[in-house]
Formats: sequence, C-alpha cells, structure tokens
Amino acid sequence: MISASEFRNGITIEVDGDIYVIIEFQHVKPGKGAAFVRTKIRNLVSGSILEKTFRPSEKMPKAHIERKDMQYLYKDGNLYYFMDTESYEQSEIDAKDVGDSLKYVKENDTVKVLSHNGKVFGIEAAMFVELEITETEPGFKGDTATGATKPATLETGAVVAVPLFINIGDMVKIDTRTGEYLGRV
Repeated sequence: MISASEFRNGITIEVDGDIYVIIEFQHVKPGKGAAFVRTKIRNLVSGSILEKTFRPSEKMPKAHIERKDMQYLYKDGNLYYFMDTESYEQSEIDAKDVGDSLKYVKENDTVKVLSHNGKVFGIEAAMFVELEITETEPGFKGDTATGATKPATLETGAVVAVPLFINIGDMVKIDTRTGEYLGRV
C-alpha cells in the first residue's frame, strides 16, 4: 500500500480495480480546508488519462507490473504467439490485448510483454526499429526543397510518412512511440 503523500511520477497504482501510472502529481495546501494531492493518471489498459484528487492519508494498493522479454513468433487468426526467451515456453495472446503495438515488430523480434497478476494487458516494442520500405511512390529529383513527405508501407504493413527521396528497398529507422521516420540506415 502506498499513501497519496508518497506519490511520485511513474508509480503504478490500482484505483477501482484498474491499473494507473502517475503522470503528474501536485501536493496542494489551500489556505482554508484540508490539504490534497491533485494527480493526472493514465490507465495502462485503455490509455485514457484521468485527473483525480486524493487525500494525503488515502492509501492505494501499489500495482506490480511484470515486464518479461519474449520473442514474437507469428500471428494465427486473432492470436499472437510469443516465446519466453529464458524458458523457451510458448504462449498466445489475444489480439485485443495486443492492440496496434506490434505494427512495427517483425517476426522473431524481442518485445516486452506487460502483465499484472498474470493477465497480459500490453506489449512494449523496442523504441527504435530498422525496417525495409516495401511500397511507395517514386520521388522526383529536385522535389525536396519544401521538406515534403509521402506515405510508405513498411515490411510489417505499417504506413509512415517519409521524405520524397526514399525508394522501395531502402532500410529506414522508425521511432515506434510516434511512428516517425528518423533516417535511412
């Protein structure tokens, strides 16, 4: 259990049966009335952000999030298959628990599988990945003065905006958090 007076950014807590991470917190001591803690918390399952106030003495269960390195093997229907890199045990995760977090991940890449009390609720890919462009329109010479971009399909099927000089077969570096093109490899 953790009291609201001990809140810090990045701490995970359970509120009403859901798991939240503290994004911002502020201890407020008004001139009149009791002190309180104003927080901005993000639901780790749905991603929604909530503003909530707590009394400093209020206690919340601290949520322990397990991050396990697993290798992404393949997708079959609505199931994604992963292998534990330590025990070589395979497990499947439903597509609704994965969401779109695997759109920059190729088969055999290592990801972090996030779980709480044995229930998987998310996947963390590497922050930066290098992927090949499989489909894009050709760029025209001298068309780069404005910094224009064009859509390009990656080998994983995701579509990102790339500069006009990028061609099919080029390897590019992508930031998986924003889906932003970072450069050629």
